[in-house]
Amino acid sequence: MPTRTVSAGRRLPLVVTSDGELLDELLRLAAAAGTEVEVAADPAAARSRWSAAPLVLVGADQAEACLRARLAHRTSLVLVGRAGHVDPGWEIADLVGAQHVAVLPSAEPWVVDRLGETVPSLGAGGPGRVLTVIGGRGGAGASVLAGGLAITAARRGLRTLLVDADPLGGGLDLVLGWEELEGLRWPALRQADGRVDPPSLVRALPSRDDLVMISWDRGDPVHLPVDAMAAALDAGRRGRDVMVVDLPRQLDEAAVIALQAADLGLLIVPAELRATAAAARVARSAAPHCPNLSLVVRGPAPGGLRAREVSRSLDLPLVGTLRPEPGLRRALERGEAPAASGHGPLATLCQRIIREVTGTPVAGAA
Repeated sequence: MPTRTVSAGRRLPLVVTSDGELLDELLRLAAAAGTEVEVAADPAAARSRWSAAPLVLVGADQAEACLRARLAHRTSLVLVGRAGHVDPGWEIADLVGAQHVAVLPSAEPWVVDRLGETVPSLGAGGPGRVLTVIGGRGGAGASVLAGGLAITAARRGLRTLLVDADPLGGGLDLVLGWEELEGLRWPALRQADGRVDPPSLVRALPSRDDLVMISWDRGDPVHLPVDAMAAALDAGRRGRDVMVVDLPRQLDEAAVIALQAADLGLLIVPAELRATAAAARVARSAAPHCPNLSLVVRGPAPGGLRAREVSRSLDLPLVGTLRPEPGLRRALERGEAPAASGHGPLATLCQRIIREVTGTPVAGAA
């Protein structure tokens, strides 16, 4: 079974079928839409690409197999069949989590349109880039780094979505000084079943200029359903240039699909021996879901532990280091967003990461 691979950082639609005739039809429709696709014969082959694909077309021959595989619920999922063959049906489609059923050949124009929506328009940056940030231990600075990356991207004029996926993290709205802004928080969104319109979701969130955020309120911590995270990822990829997700150290299913969708995962670790030991456990949990997991080491180093030594110990590539930044903690307590000034070690690191991930220069970068 042929597989088309991603080129130039663009994610392609995913077709899951072992029906050769159906595959030929879908490849023909993809060509008509001006896009390539990735192909997986079954759910096992599809799993690593399931969450990241902008659109998934599941052949009727693989619908029950996908249901048994318990793949994560996601948006932009279409069940496809051929007239006179396996009936894809709404009952199995609802169980799989498909939003649409397409029967060929009558649905061919509709399928071409859906595939065409995944093609970047002339001059567009394509699907939004996804960055995830996770702390090697409690208090490592993951939320500050995530906030700094989002602020930096927005200052560049990139449409940015910041997602607080850690219910015990204290609230990213506090990190940015946004606690008084109106808009929906996770408790109001957690009932999402994957059928959320991305533009409507973005418009309902707290925002300033090019930055919007999904965060928690001050109520009791609640479980974050995977469907709600899937809806957020869909909104970020389809409607934003950059999406930054602050993840909990103890990974749940929602965190896993965010890691699987990430163009870059960042593990931030203080330059301390015990922090490195704690981070090793986090890395072992996260790395299987994120092949692009990399390391940020934060100073000071009380025992003289070097960033390269932490990198070798964790067997992760080093993206950068953060020197101590006097005044950062006081600024955060005053409600000043991290990296908002564009100056200092945090802003410099965030500028470089955003530039490398998006391929665009960042205003204020040295």
